[in-house]
Parts: sequence; structure tokens; C-alpha cells
Amino acid sequence: MSFNTIYVMLMWVRMAPPLPLIFFLLMIHGVSSDDWGVSYSPSHICALKDSTVIMRCTYTYPTGYKIEKVFWTETLKGDESLDLSEDPEYSQRLQYLGDKQQNCTVRLSHVTLKDSHMYYFRIITDKPDGKYTGKPGVTLTVTDLQVESPERVTEGDSVNLRCKSSCALTDRATFIWYRNSQPLTERRDRNNELLLQSVRREDSGRYSCAVDGHTHISPAVQLNVMCEYRLTFSL
Repeated sequence: MSFNTIYVMLMWVRMAPPLPLIFFLLMIHGVSSDDWGVSYSPSHICALKDSTVIMRCTYTYPTGYKIEKVFWTETLKGDESLDLSEDPEYSQRLQYLGDKQQNCTVRLSHVTLKDSHMYYFRIITDKPDGKYTGKPGVTLTVTDLQVESPERVTEGDSVNLRCKSSCALTDRATFIWYRNSQPLTERRDRNNELLLQSVRREDSGRYSCAVDGHTHISPAVQLNVMCEYRLTFSL
């Protein structure tokens, strides 16, 4: 490279506008905001009461930082964020399935309606500026089941019973129906509706529903099938 070329390059550097300070610092330390990240999949979960939920998660952090602690929390209070594994309400039900590299998946069992929150993954490293919380987190909604049914029907009617939840279950569900606590084995499908055609008095009873593989059963609802009265006239 010639002397003139080197001289021109040096002059260009001297004449170039100064870089913003923050960009300059990032170049020195080799850190950018893109080096921190937490990804949740899915970010919204609808789970059945008393079931087990797996919140899948991956994370990244800057090179040169050493992980000291990783944990899940439901509160955002800076350094005071509570590690759920130390919370008596969660400690027996929470199991961290991840590592200190990139996997931050966690399992929460026997979920209750009170567990409906947004959950966050938090990273603590060995550097004063090396703390990060993945926002927004995972929104967990826990639901129970309710049977929607008409109170009275007449013999010969067609009746639709619906097994309702407050949100659409994330996992594909196979619904089971019960009459007077006995399973209706012929009704085991992915449809949350039970269709009774041409009902008879024998169809009366207390109906409830559940999801296959789960212990939670909805409260029973009474279905009453009334006799059909016909009036006859004679001349």
C-alpha cells in the first residue's frame, strides 16, 4: 500500500463524524442488545386445572459473561424478583428442565386457577450489568370445565350439551362424558359437544365432562327429560 493511500485513509478517519458514545462502547466491549434474548414457545398457554404445564424456553447472553443463576419468576421487581423454586406455593410443583447454556424450559404440575399469571425467565451473570429478564413472558391461563345444558327437555327432542372452558386448551383434547358418574364410553372424541338425539326419559341424569388423561371433572349438571303429552279428542 502506497504512502499516499495510507495518508488519504488517515485523513478520512480524522474527518469522519464522531461515533455516538454508546456505539463506541459497544464496539469496545463487543456487546449489543441483540446478545441478550429469551424466546418462549408458545407465549400463551391455556391449561386445564390440576394438569401439568411445560413452558418451553431458550435464551442467549453475551460472550464473556458467566452465568451465575437462572430462574423463573412471576414478579418484576429488579434484583428483588422472587425465584419461584424458593416460593412455598411453587417449590414442590416446579421443576427446571433447562441448563445454564441456552435451554430454560420449566415444568409446573398440579396447576390451579391461582396460577394464572405471566411468567418470566431471568438471567444473572457475574457482571454488574449482566442481568436480564425476558419480557414479555409466558401468559398462563388455567381453566376448569363447565357443562352447558338446558334444564328441561321433552321426549323426542335433540339436545346439545357443551363442555366449556374459559379459554381454548393449548393441547389437543379428547373429551369424555359421564352420566350419573358413569362414563359414556361411546362418546369419546375431540368434539366438546355431546349430542343426544330423540331423548327418552332414560336419558335423564346428571351429566359431567372431562378431558382424557386428566383427573379434573366438571361439576355435574342435571338434565330432566319430560314426558310428551298428547291430547286426543273424540267426537
